[in-house]
Amino acid sequence: MSASDPSSGRFRASRQQDWERLETLIDRIERGRAPSLSDEDLFELPVLYRATLSSLSVARETSLDADLVGYLESLATRAYFILYGVQPTLWRRIRGFFGQAWPEAIRAIGRETLIAVLLTMVGALAAYLMVVRDPAWFHAIVPADLAGGRGPNASAEELRAVLYHSEGALAIFAAMLFTHNAQVSLMCFALGFAFGVPTVLLLLYNGCILGAFLAIYVSKGLGLQLTAWLSIHGTTELFAIALAGAAGLHIGMAVAFPGRASRGDAAVKAGRTAAIAMLGVVVMLGVAGLLEGVGRQVVQSDVARAAIGGVALFGWLLYFYFLPLRESTDG
Repeated sequence: MSASDPSSGRFRASRQQDWERLETLIDRIERGRAPSLSDEDLFELPVLYRATLSSLSVARETSLDADLVGYLESLATRAYFILYGVQPTLWRRIRGFFGQAWPEAIRAIGRETLIAVLLTMVGALAAYLMVVRDPAWFHAIVPADLAGGRGPNASAEELRAVLYHSEGALAIFAAMLFTHNAQVSLMCFALGFAFGVPTVLLLLYNGCILGAFLAIYVSKGLGLQLTAWLSIHGTTELFAIALAGAAGLHIGMAVAFPGRASRGDAAVKAGRTAAIAMLGVVVMLGVAGLLEGVGRQVVQSDVARAAIGGVALFGWLLYFYFLPLRESTDG
């Protein structure tokens, strides 16, 4: 760029920082380093592109030197093809989501995931102890439609029949439980913006429901059987709820403690990560539904049910936390 024209020099000095920033980002993308760009970088790209177009328009209208106009035309063209060029295929987008975006989002909310799991366990333990000491607490904790006749007054035979022999009752119970957990997942995420308080309460309450059911079945000598039946789909389903809660807490923490960023900017940044995690939660709930169908219709052995649930949980942990780290180390 020629600096012989004083007007060009002043114009360039006032806007050159944005051009150089855009050029740096484009160079990184063209060299195959797009995955290293942060969310802020990606958000900044279209803003810098529009600013460059504005500079180009001014440079043309005021007849600034040809070198400057040519530089801006080249920069704007490169940015255009980066932003609006050939879009990746659907398969490539899907592969990118499952291969990188989703595991990265889950790892980014790791602290909140641990908090969500602990809240669920605290709720389960508290409700278990309450129902063991006073079975009347069961009806205060578990909604009647979800209990479906299961409670302190149910006999061991009735409770066992639901797990193994009563296809109709088990199907209804499983459908109700899945619907309940799906609703809890969505609400944990959606209510996270309220500083995470509703999300915390929902996680505690969902844990209370789990603990109340365990107390009833344990009192009838069926604790292991219920755990085996729940584990076949519950390891995936409960993990999905914890991740949904973590996504909500991630947003709530950003709203409550935005740091140096504005509250709105912090919420938007956290929301992008949480939304990716939540898309994956929907997938997990679908997988849990398939596992529940298999467990209810095909697998009757407690050992097999527990084994399937354990393998599913191990698989999710491996996928989210181990394989991505190994790939980055190998790379």
